[in-house]
Parts: sequence; structure tokens; C-alpha cells
Amino acid sequence: MFGIADYGSFVVAIIVFLAIPGPGNLALLTATGKGGVRSGVAATFGVMAGDQVLLWLAVAGLSAMLINYPSVYASVKWVGAAYLLGLGYSLFNVKLGDAPVLNMKTGHYFRQALYITVLNPKAIVFYMAFFPLFVDPAIHQGLVTFAVMASTIAALTLVYGLVVVLLVHYLAARVRANPMVGVMLNKIAGVLLIGFGLKLAFFK
Repeated sequence: MFGIADYGSFVVAIIVFLAIPGPGNLALLTATGKGGVRSGVAATFGVMAGDQVLLWLAVAGLSAMLINYPSVYASVKWVGAAYLLGLGYSLFNVKLGDAPVLNMKTGHYFRQALYITVLNPKAIVFYMAFFPLFVDPAIHQGLVTFAVMASTIAALTLVYGLVVVLLVHYLAARVRANPMVGVMLNKIAGVLLIGFGLKLAFFK
């Protein structure tokens, strides 16, 4: 199908990849918990945009460059780790009555989710290793094949993000009555982001 070796398996693999806990999922949860459905949707589009950037950079060969030039990969990794650590530290230190760490403007959530996604070098490497598995060289159609794959990833990410956002919004409405719950959730999110940042910085 459009040069994709096994489209069904490709779809399943993307769904599994989306469901793996990571900074992108945490961005969706935090944005929705802070700003509601509109902010969660904005974060979803940010993740989608970030994935598309990484996807097409991988197609263009950036992934190979990162693998062949370890210093470039290390630089991207440290920038991503620093961003996650800084954001996690800010969330962890939120106290009752403090202004939100994450701005309530919808565009801010979009940009934040975009940055979190793009600054994850492991995602770049994932795309480099992932695409060749599903590209059939015998019937490959060039950009058409990659465009279909890109569109599929965008559609699945949108559906997944909307499901997550609606579920989180439903649950968040029931915990907002207790402000301390929000503080604890901030601290949990901060610890998780710090953990992701440390893992990115010090572990392969």
C-alpha cells in the first residue's frame, strides 16, 4: 500500500509508540490539567508538529548525521535534558497559591509540547530506525510513501491525544475542588520530567 510493506503493522507500531510513557504524554497531561481541553488540544497539535519535524528531518538524513557524528547527538541530548530538567524543577517547586508554571495561553502549550518532542534525540533515532522497517524498496513511491506514513502518524496522534485530553479533563474536574491535589500533581509531574531529563542525559 503506497510502498508501505505492512500498513497494519505500521499502524499498530505507532499506537504502541504513542502509548509509551514519556515527555510527550506528560505534556498532554499537564496542559490539560492546567488549561482544560483547549490547552490539551493545543499540546496535542504541538506533539503532532514535533513528530512531523522529526519525521521529515529523518527522511532528509539528519538522523544518520546524529548517529555518525556523536558530538552533534550529544549536544542535542544535553539541550533536551536541560529543558526537561528546568521545566521539571519549576513544576516541583510550585506551592499552593503560586501562579501556574505553564502559561494558560493556548499557544504556549503548543510551543512547549513542540519543544519537548523535537528536543528528544531518541525520537529522532527512533524515526531513523523505524521507517526502513516498513518501506518496501520494490514498490517504494518516494515522497508519496513518506507522505502517507506522515499522515497516518498525524491522524493517529490526533485521535490518541484527543482521547487522553478528554479523559484527563474528566478526571481533573473532580480534583480541582482540592487545591492541594493540584500541587501534588505538579510535584509528581516535576519529578517525572526530572527523571526523563536525567535518563536522557546519563543513560543511553
